[in-house]
Amino acid sequence: MAQQNQTCHYNESMGFFYNNIGADDKWDKTQLILVQVVGSLFCCFILVSNAMVIAAVITNKRFHYPFYYLLANLAASDFLAGIAYVYLMFNTGEVSRQLTVKGYFIRQGLLDISLSASLSNLLVIALERYISVMNWKVHSNLTKRRVTLLIVLVWAISILMGAVPSLGWNCICNLSDCSQLAPIFSRGYLVFWSASNLVVFLVMVAIYMRIYTYVKKKTSVLMPHTSGSINRKRTPIKLIKTVMVVLGAFVICWTPGLVVLLLDGLNCKSCNVMKLKRWLLLLAVLNSVMNPCIYSYKDEEMWTTFKNLMRCIGNGTRRQRSTKANARPLSSGQDTGTSHLPPEEIKNDDQRILKT
Repeated sequence: MAQQNQTCHYNESMGFFYNNIGADDKWDKTQLILVQVVGSLFCCFILVSNAMVIAAVITNKRFHYPFYYLLANLAASDFLAGIAYVYLMFNTGEVSRQLTVKGYFIRQGLLDISLSASLSNLLVIALERYISVMNWKVHSNLTKRRVTLLIVLVWAISILMGAVPSLGWNCICNLSDCSQLAPIFSRGYLVFWSASNLVVFLVMVAIYMRIYTYVKKKTSVLMPHTSGSINRKRTPIKLIKTVMVVLGAFVICWTPGLVVLLLDGLNCKSCNVMKLKRWLLLLAVLNSVMNPCIYSYKDEEMWTTFKNLMRCIGNGTRRQRSTKANARPLSSGQDTGTSHLPPEEIKNDDQRILKT
């Protein structure tokens, strides 16, 4: 045991591990500054836009359903991804070689947690959509307590997945097992990580293909008897289209990176994974930028709530400059960013569509 401890390198800087794998990952200074500036702008957009998604779900009573709570949790994972990207951008290049082992685990752990949270959220949303659609309902009957438990479970699993390398599945005591993309991560861990995520991708795609074919078949049967009401924007097919676009963007942006991680884990010498590293990371950042845009584009109610929130922020800023504002109460629409229809009317409307 003493001999094994002597071969561990916990006190070394990351430069030691980069030299061990012979990594040539140097950045041109101008290129690094450009990446940091552009990346910072993207990250600011990620943080602000996903914060608005969360605020929209909280303030608009039309979104007080399990699907939108889970969507808000997906936005929270993208928000964490924005923080992780900021930390990564300013701890890369030559700076990354000066990081301690603990600092590197934090850098990579934030990325792994955000990815695991996004993937887990998408899987839970897929199951929620499956339950609701098979019962031919716009929203499932999951209680707030169960949704809360699901959200807690998602983050517990994500934190565990992000912490696995720091808990021991690494190559600090076995330098011959170190990967190229993550110099202190074991190649076995990269194989497990990438393969499990790719399997989850396939499972989610299968679930949504089953949902989509079922809804299309059901819709074609009901269409002649509904006088067009089945095409309204608040039917199950509309929510499914939104989340399918989100899933498609996620798969497109993350699959290349996971495949490269898998090849690195399999110790592919001719794959030249280091050259692809930066571009694949940029593609991952783009995914977190796309999601809020998809929500607002595919869901008109979400976009309307965004505009109400921005109007409220603007009104609040102007009121701070005015001494007369204290005597002028806000309208109900400005307070909550909700539409004027009460929740009871919304629920009755849903039930009328489903009964038809």
